[in-house]
Amino acid sequence: MLLYGPALLAALPLLFTVVAMAVLLWPAQRAMPAAWLLSAGVAFFFWEMAPLRILAASLEGALLALNILIIVGGAILVLNVLKAGGGLVAINEGFNHISADRRVQVLIIAWLFGAFIEGAAGFGTPAALIAPLLVGLGFPPLCSVMVALICNSAPVAFGAVGTTINVGFGTALEGLLPLNVEKAKFLQSVGVEAAFLNILAGSLIPLIAVMFMTWFFGGNRSLREGLAIWPLALLSGLAFTVPSFLAARLLGPELPSVTGGLAGLVVTIFLVSRRYFLPERLWDFPPPHLWAAAWGPRAQTASAVEKGPSLFLAWTPYIIIAVLLILTRLPALPFKEFLLTFSLSWENIMGERGISYRVEPLYLPGILPFSLVAGLTLLLHRISLRQTKKIALQTGQQLLPAALALGFAVGMVRILVHSDVNHAGLESMLLSMSASAAALVGGIWPFFAPFLGALGAFVSGSNTVSNILFGGFQYGMAENLGISPSLVLALQGLGGATGNMIAVHNVIAVCTVTGILGAEGIIIRRNLFPLLLYASFVGLLGLLFS
Repeated sequence: MLLYGPALLAALPLLFTVVAMAVLLWPAQRAMPAAWLLSAGVAFFFWEMAPLRILAASLEGALLALNILIIVGGAILVLNVLKAGGGLVAINEGFNHISADRRVQVLIIAWLFGAFIEGAAGFGTPAALIAPLLVGLGFPPLCSVMVALICNSAPVAFGAVGTTINVGFGTALEGLLPLNVEKAKFLQSVGVEAAFLNILAGSLIPLIAVMFMTWFFGGNRSLREGLAIWPLALLSGLAFTVPSFLAARLLGPELPSVTGGLAGLVVTIFLVSRRYFLPERLWDFPPPHLWAAAWGPRAQTASAVEKGPSLFLAWTPYIIIAVLLILTRLPALPFKEFLLTFSLSWENIMGERGISYRVEPLYLPGILPFSLVAGLTLLLHRISLRQTKKIALQTGQQLLPAALALGFAVGMVRILVHSDVNHAGLESMLLSMSASAAALVGGIWPFFAPFLGALGAFVSGSNTVSNILFGGFQYGMAENLGISPSLVLALQGLGGATGNMIAVHNVIAVCTVTGILGAEGIIIRRNLFPLLLYASFVGLLGLLFS
């Protein structure tokens, strides 16, 4: 009881978060302030933390959340500008002419284009964007949501320009790493391990998505019809995961999804255009009059936007983003060092030792390249000043709920971390939880690590938030068990990525944009199986390599 009592108390805020969001279905902007208040109460009454230290830790969390919001805001801004200028419709029209086989369309649009959008924008954007594109191509809305969410999994391990690792784990590990460990190098090692495991596990995701599509939505309800395209599906998987691994190893966590998505698109489109590895028979859905009511109505074919941009012009913003990211992240070039010279810091916030904040604003992707490219795109697409104001207002409205939820979520985590300074003579709340869990589970923890990540993403709707919530706990588990911390964090990140398949907020958002609100339960039940399959495989790999 001496071991588990404090751990159970420390876990109360996290357990409350799970119940509030997964069972009571509270929105994050309601659940996270309540969870923060609970963590502050436990810290004050049981850990006997000074009120000033609780406030300073919360303020540090709010400032760290601001970093995340700048990145998210820049990514959403670029997407909104591209939507307003008709760029997304032009990209969709370009995909229209590649292949009539629905399985191929899933590989190219849902898997690879979705992976690219994940790397460029993240935060639930890919599924919300890809599902309507598939509906426009003639997919049943229910199928569009299902495959878009399944495919928007493995690439989420890196998120928008590495946010899930650099910001998620970077925030969670603030003050936990030994002084002789450089945070940037450690986070890169986490990314490399996650990318390597993705080659073995993530490469199977597109095949799983196609097989589930032919099983649930085919006239013959056959897994075999999905399996028939396995050579191309496996190649499209590897065409993403292998370049993604190389990017993680050579460039860092910012570029694996962007690089893998672009490389995969080029390779897979080339193979399809030459008709390599294609099954003899095309596969399509049954006629619409045979569709089940739950599938949703067939959409009218979308027409191209009048005077919309060319396909090259539509892709230009993302090409510029990729080039600028590469130029500013390569250690051999002088740009990275130059951008890092501009910094803002607040040491020992409110006089509390060890609670500090530091940011390099020009190195945040939300400012450079996202905001810069958004401005250039406004000029390229000749968007009016009135429309520009509308885009800015829309972006701000999208950020407000995230700002409230993230501010309190990160504040709660920082209280758990900084509770090491207290009058009760206890370890920090985070270390109390991890020590007890290590004693309870033992060396088989790597198998369970991905499931904790998936749970965090399920309740919060974000792998970044999952990594913030559980990154410190996973690090403590690894330290207690003598297992590689970078491996355990990679397992957490991959689990959080696959949790995206059933994340409550993402499912609701995508069902809303495809017009099938109310079908969330069907989606979660069906996508639970590929989640368990992927997380179990990743967990077994974790046990093997640990």
